[in-house]
Amino acid sequence: QKMPPSLPATINIREPRWDQSTFQGRAKHFFMVTDPRNLLLSGATLEEARRVVEDYRAGTVPPGLTEDQLWRAKYIYDSAFHPDTGEKMLLVGRMSAQVPMNMTITGCMLTFYRTTPAVLFWQWVNQSFNAIVNYTNRSGDAPITPSQLGTAYVSATTGAVVTALGLKSLTKHLPAIIGRYVPFAAVAAANCINIPLMRQRELKLGIPVTDDNGNRLGESTAAAQKAIFQVVVSRIGMAAPAMAIPPVIMNMLEKRAFLKRYPYLNAPLQVGLVGFCLVFATPLCCALFPQKSSMAVSSLEPEVQDQIRKKDPWLETVYFNKGL
Repeated sequence: QKMPPSLPATINIREPRWDQSTFQGRAKHFFMVTDPRNLLLSGATLEEARRVVEDYRAGTVPPGLTEDQLWRAKYIYDSAFHPDTGEKMLLVGRMSAQVPMNMTITGCMLTFYRTTPAVLFWQWVNQSFNAIVNYTNRSGDAPITPSQLGTAYVSATTGAVVTALGLKSLTKHLPAIIGRYVPFAAVAAANCINIPLMRQRELKLGIPVTDDNGNRLGESTAAAQKAIFQVVVSRIGMAAPAMAIPPVIMNMLEKRAFLKRYPYLNAPLQVGLVGFCLVFATPLCCALFPQKSSMAVSSLEPEVQDQIRKKDPWLETVYFNKGL
């Protein structure tokens, strides 16, 4: 029997498998990144994926390794190990935990929105989870200090709770369906507070900008502002279908005899509906903007433009990692 040809050592597994200049390519990439099944993989499977990836990057191609197996190992490795430090990430902070964690928290926020203690508790749980995600997926180039993490956590939790309680009191005399959208408004407000605070170091000092070949040209605060804006839009977009569609369906179901007879099914139904929305919304909203985002040199700060012009007078576009 003929052995399959050996895999070339030239496949660039530092980049995603699919073309990131198209929405379809980015969506395929993020469906792999956010796949919840990666949470069920054993420690041995994760270590095997790490070994395959590190060996391949070092130029060692295991005999019989196929391209599909290589890419599978790369996505398993990326799902569990930090890209900058190589450390194994906290389980609940991984991108593959986004759907199961968010469906549980969001489902409960939408179910238990009527009483003040429930609003306080679930907004606190949600912001605690966000803080873990932001810490786990921090950039190695701009580490988050404990004080920054604490400030962002307290500010976002306070912002979410104040928004939720304020809107809850305003919607008392409005139709019940309006009250169901209070948690979404609170989450959107918290994202607008949490992400810029968590990445305040980038807003002060800038993020690295590179040419098309990845050569570092300097740090730009204008690029940081664009990156953070894109992440805020993606995060709000991610939450929107899961927090906008189930309330309409649940409002209709609660008027039927079935849910009046079995009220304990309210929370599981809500969580299930949210989960269905998140399976699609999470990767599709991550894919709204390219991970390797771009910006015209003329849109950067004057001093950064001068710095770049000295290195490459004809360069028109710079690139930067927007974060997640």
